[in-house]
Amino acid sequence: MKKAAVMIMLAVFVLLTGCGQNESQAASYTQITQEEAMRMMEKDDGHVIVDVRRQDEFDAGHIPGAILIPNENIIDSPPIELPDFDQVILIYCRSGNRSKQASQKLADMGYRNVYEFGGINTWQGEITTE
Repeated sequence: MKKAAVMIMLAVFVLLTGCGQNESQAASYTQITQEEAMRMMEKDDGHVIVDVRRQDEFDAGHIPGAILIPNENIIDSPPIELPDFDQVILIYCRSGNRSKQASQKLADMGYRNVYEFGGINTWQGEITTE
């Protein structure tokens, strides 16, 4: 009788606490339009714009104020350029593929406000080489 009660309590505990992260709890980022990204960039909220292309692509032209963190450099530890896990992070690349990959990697690391907005090849805003 006591063994059955212990087993029931153990089963209830496992059901209530879960056995790890399930799909509904999976870390994710938010995909937004470029127009939404432009509006977010207008705010003075401490956001950071991250270009995840290569150095040569960044040097050829990037969104003003963006910092470069190449997608291939985002591996398994938080980038030193992004110390705040609650900061709004706006991510783009050339066409949207690398930015999606980088966004998911950052979300998996625990960043909570990651917004992916595609590629610079369709960007209608300002582009600079400075």
